[in-house]
This record gives sequence, C-alpha cells and structure tokens, in this order.
Amino acid sequence: MKMSDLVAQYISRMLDECDGNAEIQRNELATLLGCVPSQINYVITSRFTPEQGYIVESRRGGGGYIRITRVTTDRRVAIMHIVNSIGESISLCTADTILSNMAQRNMITRYDYALIMSALSDKAYTSVPQDKRDKLRAMLMKNMLITVILLDEHH
Repeated sequence: MKMSDLVAQYISRMLDECDGNAEIQRNELATLLGCVPSQINYVITSRFTPEQGYIVESRRGGGGYIRITRVTTDRRVAIMHIVNSIGESISLCTADTILSNMAQRNMITRYDYALIMSALSDKAYTSVPQDKRDKLRAMLMKNMLITVILLDEHH
C-alpha cells in the first residue's frame, strides 16, 4: 500500500472516531507514520477537498494544527455543491475522482457512477476535437448529476 493511502486511511479513521472532526499536527503525524510532512499536505489537499465533502482549516506556527471536518449535508445539497464546483471544463481523471468519491460516500450508486463515467469517457468523444472534450465533459457531468437529483425528487 502506498504511503499516501496509509495517510488517508489514518485521517479517515480519525474522522470516523471523532464524529467527523479531526485536528492533526502535521509534523507529529508525519513522525508517527514515518513520512515527510509534505506527504501529509499532499494527501490533505488531494483527498480531503470541499468537492469530496471536507472543510480544511489550518493554523501555522508552534501550536499550529490542521483541522479537517467532514461535511454532512443533505445529499441533494452536496451534489449541487459539486455541480457548482466543476467549472467550465473537467478532465476525465478529475471527473473519475469526483464520481468515485461520490460513490464511496453513497451520494450516487455504483450504477450511476458506471453510467456517468461511460458517458464521460474519451471513447464517447472520438468525433469531438481533443481541445473541446473537457468542456463538453463538464457540461454533461453537470447535467447528469442534476438529473440524479431530479430523479430522486420523483421517487
């Protein structure tokens, strides 16, 4: 298992044990896990983002800390937050990361994940010029996620 996975698991466990709130000291955690402090930063900035349902606050200095809070909101609100964060374009890799995290957090089903990813894949865009794919992918992803919300309201 990669060090970044171990760090992410450790932080996730802390969040689970502390009702979705964890306060860590970067240097202490790095020492405990046997990695460099920059590895902790990398994991936090890549895996504990607002799009993935987390709020991260930090304070520098001697008593500095990093506080991570898991946001537990209404599913529809959380999905709309993600839709609004997508922007004008999105890469396939970023879309996959967001959708995978949504599936892991039960915001969408595995079926929704697979269906949306098939519509966002480069195979679906073979006739679309390379420089236009990320923009099209963003529009489709937003529309599909909004449809997931709308379908929820009718069931």
